[in-house]
Amino acid sequence: MDLGIKDKSVLIVGASRGIGREIALSFAREGCRNLILIARTEKLLLELVDECKFIGNADLVESRSHDLMNEDANIVAASLLESYGHFDIVIQNIGTSLTPRDPLAKFFDWEYALKLNAGIAIDMNNILIPPMIKGGWGRVIHTSSISAKMLRGNPLYASSKAFLNSYVITTGRAIASTGVVMSAVEPGAVAFPGSYWDVAQVNDLEKCEDFLRHHQSIGRFGSCKEIADVVLFLASNLSSFMPGAIVPVDGANM
Repeated sequence: MDLGIKDKSVLIVGASRGIGREIALSFAREGCRNLILIARTEKLLLELVDECKFIGNADLVESRSHDLMNEDANIVAASLLESYGHFDIVIQNIGTSLTPRDPLAKFFDWEYALKLNAGIAIDMNNILIPPMIKGGWGRVIHTSSISAKMLRGNPLYASSKAFLNSYVITTGRAIASTGVVMSAVEPGAVAFPGSYWDVAQVNDLEKCEDFLRHHQSIGRFGSCKEIADVVLFLASNLSSFMPGAIVPVDGANM
């Protein structure tokens, strides 16, 4: 199946580990013109660049190390445009549940979670989307979470991802007529090396079995590739009728 992305320039923010890493490898396998990878850890990024070059045939694969919680995401996005020109596809794979968990925390903590799980992407999109609109085509895909729908677990994380979903839906609608499709995937419980559920399967097997029994209809954890495959579809020409879509990839979470 031709996804129509072989001539596209792709930016992946949050590319070095887990889902972001698999998304990068998937784009490399599929083929694209440029593949630019952003994350905090330079060593992991350089290893990923080498792997993407080995398995793919992109004209350009490069990385930049940025800590976007401590840098101005607007400035970073502008510098990327200056270096690489406009991007056709942007993957905003940003966020973590490892935020303060106290539901009675001060707004400062809620604001931290909101910036990490939604605000950085919003700031970068403010810079990266206008050139897409000018060109009449673009795809912007965010990594949300099933927590945004189920609203359980860490209140700050779930609420910030719910905000992200609202942003994707409303902004996706607002720009739908321009040819730019904004969407999001909602992963469920995914296990990959070093992840929460990967560690838990070693240290607390009983907790994992209880979670799978009560919350995962499919009876297992998801893989990064299962998420990345959906992201590739959303980044393709085939998603043209899906602006503002929030796509669950969660093993029928319940």
